Amino acid sequence: MLYNLFTYLREVFGLSGAGVFQFITFRASMAILLSLVITMIYGKKVIKFLQKKQIGETIRELGLEGQTSKKGTPTMGGLVIIAGILIPTLLFARVGNVYIIMMLISTVWLGIIGFLDDYIKVFKKNKEGLKGKFKVIGQLGLGVIIGSMMYFNSHVVSTREVVDGRPTLYNSTEKIVGEPSFRTENDGRVRKYVKVQSAVTSVPFNKNHEISFAKIASVFGDKNINWTTPLLYIVFVTFIIIAVSNGANMTDGLDGLATGVSAIIGVCVGIFAYLSGNYVFAEYLNIMHIPNLGELSIFMGAFVGACIGFLWYNTYPAQVFMGDTGSLALGGIIACMAIIIRKELLIPIFCGIFLVENLSVLMQTGYFKYQKRKRGVEYARENRLFKMAPLHHHYQKLGYHETKIVTRFWIVGILLAVLSIVSMKLQ
Repeated sequence: MLYNLFTYLREVFGLSGAGVFQFITFRASMAILLSLVITMIYGKKVIKFLQKKQIGETIRELGLEGQTSKKGTPTMGGLVIIAGILIPTLLFARVGNVYIIMMLISTVWLGIIGFLDDYIKVFKKNKEGLKGKFKVIGQLGLGVIIGSMMYFNSHVVSTREVVDGRPTLYNSTEKIVGEPSFRTENDGRVRKYVKVQSAVTSVPFNKNHEISFAKIASVFGDKNINWTTPLLYIVFVTFIIIAVSNGANMTDGLDGLATGVSAIIGVCVGIFAYLSGNYVFAEYLNIMHIPNLGELSIFMGAFVGACIGFLWYNTYPAQVFMGDTGSLALGGIIACMAIIIRKELLIPIFCGIFLVENLSVLMQTGYFKYQKRKRGVEYARENRLFKMAPLHHHYQKLGYHETKIVTRFWIVGILLAVLSIVSMKLQ
């Protein structure tokens, strides 16, 4: 909104200083500051409101240290995070940008699913919340929407150089959008570029860093790739959204854990978005250039600011919990960002904490069922793979204080984020 307003004032009235809104870095900085103000100042008012309405967390008895003291802590604080993301984005980003539209849809969509889950837990006094199948259906719906927009929308393109003797389009599912552009190098060479609409992803630690989903779909027959490619891509996108959003939900078990890890990942993917959206940096780093992607830096600035501001009240001992309203939204945002910036194959690294938390639950369940079938239920109960899953509860059972667990998970998250960023040069 403000971008369009100040652009109009500059062009029509020649308003001095209005041109600063043309700079993504300025708008991203303002988004960070505003999201901090919203979450830190208005977050306190929301906490008081939730306390007044007795909207507190229902705690399941798991035998964990300090668990009973959390009973009654206000929940549904994810509404503060969502407000801290949406308001700065609507004010400072170019809301007509297709990537911004996708991120707004993802935030609101999963925020609603999480809100319904929290509402059932708090007001209906049902500890199980929204049934798992309904959560999955909601996530599937978002996956179809995002996957379809990524594949079929003509504004979702990447830049590809036209080189003599090398095909510009790799298969029949790709197409050139718009007119070519030209760039003159310092040595006088003129390079030609086109915008290509295609289903591709980046392969980390590889100089030839692109792989097309059409190539994968060709195993079902080259004649069928025009329908197998979008189907495969949408299924892939849906799987990522379900896995990452559930991973964030699993991680939200200790004060500040999911919020801090999400902020770290947000910084990482925000850097990717800015670099991939800037032709000069993309060329230097030999990464995929995606036009208009830099606008997502503003969204991610608001995302990181909202997470940090919420941490003010969510660190140990937490004054408010984000609930599923926040955790599902945060995970979905990170998943959709990774899809948009074409870094899906890096998710196991920069979302390593989410991955390990998810895997610990799957391994615990699978191991229990195996032992139950082989040696009986009593043996299975007494000989679990972990003392408790997800993994952070395992360390609690070992006697670690939750602040130490959270801090160490943050440190690991930072290391994984740095490794992900460094991967751009390790080719």
